[in-house]
Formats: sequence, structure tokens, C-alpha cells
Amino acid sequence: MGLPLALAGLATRAWAAGCLYKNQRLATGGPYALTRNPLYLGTLTVAAGLVLATQRWELAVLFGAAFFLIYFPTIEQEEQHLRKLFPEDFPGYAERVPLLWPRFGTGLTGEPFRWSQYMRNQEYNAGLGLLVGSLILAAKLAWI
Repeated sequence: MGLPLALAGLATRAWAAGCLYKNQRLATGGPYALTRNPLYLGTLTVAAGLVLATQRWELAVLFGAAFFLIYFPTIEQEEQHLRKLFPEDFPGYAERVPLLWPRFGTGLTGEPFRWSQYMRNQEYNAGLGLLVGSLILAAKLAWI
């Protein structure tokens, strides 16, 4: 049951990576019109899928703690970087678009998804990570 959720998170990450031009322009379209951090939302969704698949509350606590202790400080640092890099555009964008939880109903404008950008951002590594995690989980289930 967790695999579809994890795949949805992976798809969110892929969509975001295909619309992201790091340090070149402020990403405000595609998934970035719904949340300022679709990559991290995708990571959180992948983790939720893995927790659901394992049915281990300990893993939920571990992922939750890691997210709050690692990702939220990282998000804050990245936002400070974006404020310096795009002082004209970022403040208004930050006012309109929520930090993490998406706000639906807004127009999806801006940069279209590009496979070349997805590859340049090396997002395929997340897919490889999910594949390895899924194979480990499948092996554990087979041995039970």
C-alpha cells in the first residue's frame, strides 16, 4: 500500500526537478506555484510511503525527526539564499506560495517540465534510492 504513495512522492520530485534551474532563475511555475518546496514535499511523501509499507512506527518517528531536524533548517538556509539571489522576486513569491503544504487552485504557470533539466539536476538518483529501498523491503518480506 505504501508503494503508490512513495511513487507519487517520486513523481512530485521529478516534476519539480524538471522545472528547476538552480541559481539561474526563481522557480515559480509548475509545482513551485503550489508549494515553495516541492522537492522536500516529494521526499516527505516518499518517506510516508516507505513507513506505510514497513508498518513500523519507529521508522515514522525516525523520518519525522530527520525531516524536522535536517530539512526545516535546510529550507530556512535555502530561503535566505533565494532572498539574496532574487531580492526583487522572492519576497512576493514567498507571500503567495506556502512553504511546504501545497495550496491548490492556483494556476500552474512558468517553466514547463523538461527531461533535460531533470537529468541535469540528477533527480534519477531519487528513483534509484526508492528502487533500492523497495528491493530491500521486498527481500525482507520474502524471508519472513
